[in-house]
Amino acid sequence: MLLCKSLLFTYMFLGIVDIIADVHGVNQSSFYLIFRVLVLTYCYSSFGEVKNKDVRILEVLGLCQQDPVNFRRENCSCRTRDMLSPQGLLYKQPSVLKGRTNVVTVTPWLAPIVWEGTFNPLIVDSIYKPMHLSIATTVFAVGKYVRFLRDFLETAEKHFMVDFKVHYYIFTDRREDVPAVVLAPGRNVTIIPVPGSNRWQEISSRRMEMIQTAIENQIGKEADYIFCLDVDTKFHGRWGAETLSRLVATIHPGYYEHTHEHYPYERRPASRAYIPAGEGDYYYGGATIAGYVRDVHKLTKYCREQLEADAANSIEAAWQEESHLNRYLLYNKPTKILSPEYLWQDFKAKNNEVQIIRFSQVNKNYAEVRPNVKKRK
Repeated sequence: MLLCKSLLFTYMFLGIVDIIADVHGVNQSSFYLIFRVLVLTYCYSSFGEVKNKDVRILEVLGLCQQDPVNFRRENCSCRTRDMLSPQGLLYKQPSVLKGRTNVVTVTPWLAPIVWEGTFNPLIVDSIYKPMHLSIATTVFAVGKYVRFLRDFLETAEKHFMVDFKVHYYIFTDRREDVPAVVLAPGRNVTIIPVPGSNRWQEISSRRMEMIQTAIENQIGKEADYIFCLDVDTKFHGRWGAETLSRLVATIHPGYYEHTHEHYPYERRPASRAYIPAGEGDYYYGGATIAGYVRDVHKLTKYCREQLEADAANSIEAAWQEESHLNRYLLYNKPTKILSPEYLWQDFKAKNNEVQIIRFSQVNKNYAEVRPNVKKRK
């Protein structure tokens, strides 16, 4: 906080620098260069290690770059683009008095919660499609889970980010079993080999590490946004640009009707995923994570580090990476939240709140598809 105040205070003198430069006829860029060097020297000599929130301010002021990963177009041009809608586009006039009344559509920190009836697909598409965005989509098809890949891809081609450039990154230990699915123009597949495991918990826990590495090695150079999705799922309805934002989380379908004391948070203080009693917003599902590539990289790196710290102390969080994900999102609020429409479960029927099912986890026998799960007698 002291560093933040110091920076803001010192930047007030930029006006004085301008005046001095004008009076003496000195090149302003020289003054600015000298000033920037002095500020950085002061920061690091006085405070040693710069904290994350202070680094963010340095980034905004143009004094440093936080992440060494070379993100595509500084990930991404859509950060600075205006919400341009074409002239002559006709659509139903929006109202400030009428809309969804049976669900909450905005969080206490003013992030939208996306439900059917809260957006106009025509307007959304007219704004985002001309941006020519590249969408990375990761999916893990390890072991017997490769059997779900065909339905995932075929339904994604019908409903997921239609008319956008989509690059599927398939992590699998069974390359030969990856199905050949016809993809629309501008959409392609990259297969990333990964090891299998005798424990499904290990596969789940290592997902964050593998996504982080893939972003650093490849995805960060190629995509504007990234969606990390579970493979044992199918698309049933539109999933489009209404889901784009800096950091996107999805409300878990099993807990959206409950209060946080009933969430399956990690409650052991010894775990890095620990969330104290009395704290919590929503319970987020680990089956869908999305956002700018840079922000998802930050999230996956954090979760990997916390998972490794727990492992070093022989601790496994209640729901592996999902537990660490929920802690991260509690203190790093998502900028957009997707309703359970975007993460439903096949054994559930639609209800008054969930008027359309867009993406759903399929029914399956866990003992059959997961290693180290005992079959019921």
